[in-house]
Amino acid sequence: MDFALPERLHRLLAELDEFVADEIAPLQHSDDNERFFDHRREFARTDLEAGGTPNPEWEELLAEMARRADRAGWLRYGLPKEAGGSGGSNLDMAVIREHLAATGLGLHNDLQNESSVVGNFPLVHMLLEFGTDAQREEFLEAGITGEARIAFGLTEPGHGSDATWLETTAVRGADGGWILNGQKRFNTGLHTATHDVIFARTSGEDGSAHGITAFIVPTGTPGFAVDFHWWTFNMPTDHAEVTLRDVWVPDDAVFGQVDEGLALAQHFVHENRIRQAASGVGAAQYCIDASVGYARERVAFGRPLASRQAIQWPLVELQTDAELVRTLVHKTAWELDRMPADEISDKVSMCNYRANRLVCEAADRAMQVHGGLGYTRHTPFEHIYRHHRRYRITEGSEEVQMRKVAGYLFGYAGPRRRA
Repeated sequence: MDFALPERLHRLLAELDEFVADEIAPLQHSDDNERFFDHRREFARTDLEAGGTPNPEWEELLAEMARRADRAGWLRYGLPKEAGGSGGSNLDMAVIREHLAATGLGLHNDLQNESSVVGNFPLVHMLLEFGTDAQREEFLEAGITGEARIAFGLTEPGHGSDATWLETTAVRGADGGWILNGQKRFNTGLHTATHDVIFARTSGEDGSAHGITAFIVPTGTPGFAVDFHWWTFNMPTDHAEVTLRDVWVPDDAVFGQVDEGLALAQHFVHENRIRQAASGVGAAQYCIDASVGYARERVAFGRPLASRQAIQWPLVELQTDAELVRTLVHKTAWELDRMPADEISDKVSMCNYRANRLVCEAADRAMQVHGGLGYTRHTPFEHIYRHHRRYRITEGSEEVQMRKVAGYLFGYAGPRRRA
């Protein structure tokens, strides 16, 4: 059994670090762009007059980073060659995401909206898997470059993780096409999105996974309204409340198969969850390393903090957990490259909920070790905590992740149920 990462991955990370140092770090350090990363970050990024949504200057900086990364061949690394990528594996992406997060806050890998020099494009993978030729032609390249911006509308005011109970409906129109009615909540990216993937019930009973269909809806369609954006623990916000009133879309707006839309949602979360888990491990390691470094330097009552068990032992526990979760993430990513995702969906859930919990605990401990400084915005730990805390709720809460594991463990779902 060989746990060593391939030598090519070590070379890849070194080349990636060199690119960040040569191309991205100078951009961050120019034109007072540091205001988006230092103690001013939350306020510099937020347009208070526009409902708390991202400042256009902040988003333009992210766009310039992405353009540079794309020119250098990094942005699409995890995409298949047909989308201009390098076909990077799930293991590659997990290692890269962990590595970038472990280096701390920066333009190279920002936590606010999953912006990174090595992009994460779950909707591109969905288009490749489920889209029609016409949809791939319209949205694939445009979705990568930002000319088309596609949001994801699954959660509703009365339904979050219980997606099979969603109340948004789509019915066949008398003159063809579909008519959508309903509401969506925390519909991310609607402040600039050109299209929104809306999930709606088209047949079947409440609670049934069958009978839900996904539609690609232009946000300018009559009856499609962005009511407001929710102000959240981590600002700026791009999480919209959306109302659909008699929104008509043509038949070619159907994304995937009619009545089988939840297959897209499952594909989306598998792509995201393992990479979020890897980022969580990396950010947790950053917090641990920063705390160890500070404890070795900080002298209190005549001795370094690092000499005291009250400081040592909590960090020992966190370092142990980081090693355990990292190994599980790498193993699960490796398995995702070799077998159908639904065979190990429980392992993906294990990685996700444990990594999300780990990074929150590590950020909280880092605040404590750093004392008063840790509580200020001049250290990055409050930002790390606020960002990763949402992943203990979104895209499947901890409880839903554990429910998935229990389903596989006790045979209510997964391979044991089929057996």
